[in-house]
Amino acid sequence: MHFLTKNPVLLIAALLVLLFIAGCGGSDESIGSDSGELIVYSSRNENFVNDLLAKFEADTGITVQALHAGGGAVNRIVEESHNVQADIFISNDISALEYLRMEGLLEGFELAGIETIDQRYRAVDNSWFALSARTRVFIYNKDLISEAEIPQAIWELTDPVWQGQFAITRGENAGMIAHISALRYEWGDEQTAQWISAVRENAGAIMEGHGDIRRAVGAGEFAFGLVNNYYYHQQLREPTNNNVGVIYPDQGPGQMGAVVNGAGVAMIKNSPNRNNARIFIEWLLLPENQREFSYSSMEVPINPNIEAIGEAAAISDYKVHDMPLYQLGEYFLDTRRLIEEAGLDLDLR
Repeated sequence: MHFLTKNPVLLIAALLVLLFIAGCGGSDESIGSDSGELIVYSSRNENFVNDLLAKFEADTGITVQALHAGGGAVNRIVEESHNVQADIFISNDISALEYLRMEGLLEGFELAGIETIDQRYRAVDNSWFALSARTRVFIYNKDLISEAEIPQAIWELTDPVWQGQFAITRGENAGMIAHISALRYEWGDEQTAQWISAVRENAGAIMEGHGDIRRAVGAGEFAFGLVNNYYYHQQLREPTNNNVGVIYPDQGPGQMGAVVNGAGVAMIKNSPNRNNARIFIEWLLLPENQREFSYSSMEVPINPNIEAIGEAAAISDYKVHDMPLYQLGEYFLDTRRLIEEAGLDLDLR
């Protein structure tokens, strides 16, 4: 540098080069050099994510550093918005992804392969997209109740006839938040609050997670429970307590259809390894990796051209609630408030 200051011509040339590089850095065509690593925050089950990330490392040579932050991942991304630490967010809840997009914390761009994901299941700017469906279903114990006897609609959980016979998760669970958001879209806040209060009183148990519910139903502690669809597939594979069935609710004429959330991925705005983040996103859209994303958790692929696991219903096989997933984010914070006011988030039992 001392040599350059003694030679004005070289100094001017060097400054011009630096200005050129800086100008290029703001375009999508010149993303900038990365350190050879990728920082991933995840709110999904660690077991669902690790094999996927290991495959990415093997395919690309890019080292992945993963933080499995559970429900705290969203808050962490918000808190770090002025000093971004992560490149990618893998979420088990689309409402959280859309909330981050609405806060201006995600980055969208044109993606190779994005056309394989229906527009209902991705952000308007492609800053996030779902890869696997998490459909809300009733898992039931065939030794205790028959398919004909079990409720056929979500509203039926308010009927006192079912008091003590089913289990639900606490309101802070991401699946429950998204489900109640969809009910607000369908019914409005007043009827949804009535549903929360009635279901809270009727439920035989309010449990921490869906895994607790499927095991309890399998063991015959409750006749049925409200879970995401893949928990049914998990219980079927248990060596014991596996005599369970599944009902996709609200399938009749005039009914709203089963509520679907999704697990998906987003690129964080101003991420430190932006080029590697984009490589990961487009790698994930390859059919073999879409399959890997959904199969590890026994979820149903959003892409209808990717076959679901053995006994699973494809997303095109049942009636789906018509709320686009991107609208879940509009309800994210208010739904939490509604749940708290109705008391669903206050206790486990």
